[in-house]
Amino acid sequence: MMSNPRNIRPVHAPQTHFQTENNCLMVGGIAVTRLAQRVGATPFFAYDRSLLTSRVAHLRASLPAAIELHYSVKANPMPALVQHMAGLVDGFDVASASEMRVALDTPMDAAEVSFAGPGKTDAELSQAVAAGVVLSLESPGEARRAARIGEALGIRPKALLRINPDFEMKSSGMKMGGGARQFGVDAEEAPALLREIGALGLDFHGLQIFSGSQSLSAGTIADAQSQTFQLAQRLADHAPGTIRLLNIGGGFGIPYFPGEQPLDLHPIADNLEAWLPRVKDALPEAHVAIELGRYLVGEAGVYISRVTDRKVSRGQTFLVTDGGMHHQLAASGNLGQVIRKNYPVAIASRMEAAEDDTEIVNIVGPLCTPLDILADRMPLPRADVGDLVAVFQSGAYGPTASPSGFLSRPPAGEVLV
Repeated sequence: MMSNPRNIRPVHAPQTHFQTENNCLMVGGIAVTRLAQRVGATPFFAYDRSLLTSRVAHLRASLPAAIELHYSVKANPMPALVQHMAGLVDGFDVASASEMRVALDTPMDAAEVSFAGPGKTDAELSQAVAAGVVLSLESPGEARRAARIGEALGIRPKALLRINPDFEMKSSGMKMGGGARQFGVDAEEAPALLREIGALGLDFHGLQIFSGSQSLSAGTIADAQSQTFQLAQRLADHAPGTIRLLNIGGGFGIPYFPGEQPLDLHPIADNLEAWLPRVKDALPEAHVAIELGRYLVGEAGVYISRVTDRKVSRGQTFLVTDGGMHHQLAASGNLGQVIRKNYPVAIASRMEAAEDDTEIVNIVGPLCTPLDILADRMPLPRADVGDLVAVFQSGAYGPTASPSGFLSRPPAGEVLV
């Protein structure tokens, strides 16, 4: 396990997932120095399949057995990783035709794939209907277009209705409901659309209710789930058929910054245990699914770049690397942070440096912008040109959430080990 033997004041959440051996970070049992040779070039993202497996196992052991787990592919759509997840979870949620194709290349049954997102084109709707995935409908217009496309294809479209709830998940990193949103149908407008879905002849499967993401408060998540169950029971009276799937979203967060602690699943599990009998009584055929992305994959990934230059500017040391915000936008602070805070970062090839070999450094990328920062004034072992830098918590929203075309730099590699 990684530790802090030098008693340096922490500047990010502690890291306990990856092993260190012979002064080097290990991913999937392989030293990153050797992994870099195997990949052939830096920068690259490395995902540890054993950590993916253990995270799902931890959820299975902690939550009620009746709860289904769905993976939100947008968190990390790397094909090899999605293939691995297909053997661990009960369903996939996708948000584009490209993600849908990745999901359908796995053994996951198409009927266990749902397609969400507020801007589906007619081409995407047609592909989804033909594939037999479940459309998570986001508006009356989308429902009508899906019905027309299904009629033209001679296929009855499978459909969920995504609800913009009349509450929000408090203390969440990103609020997905409660106000005016581009996502889903407002809860108060849902009864009319549910009746129209019946009239349109769509194959109604159930409801998707998503209120927020990236919360580390178990009480907040449990409260949102309780409100979700209450809303689902109210809407069931207007449904055009039996609710077979109730997707209650996710919101489970992971720690990044000082003072943040891993999410305690026990209060969430206790609340679900209390609710499931009531849900069974009210919605006897409903499978209850939790949809998670970041929580499943975020802590299983690291971003590795190499120091290409070391320089001093007016008393501050800068390590310039071949990676940066064009691959890992979130770590640069430019994906939602109001006040920039450091992601967990380490010198991956100097994990066991002595206390007197530590310095305060800035780690920056090669881009011509002052925003390209991977670490700001962090205490780290002294590094030289050729050393490897690791950015942790990089398993979710890495390359696909970053401006990879900026300055026409080459893309980062990805490897599952």
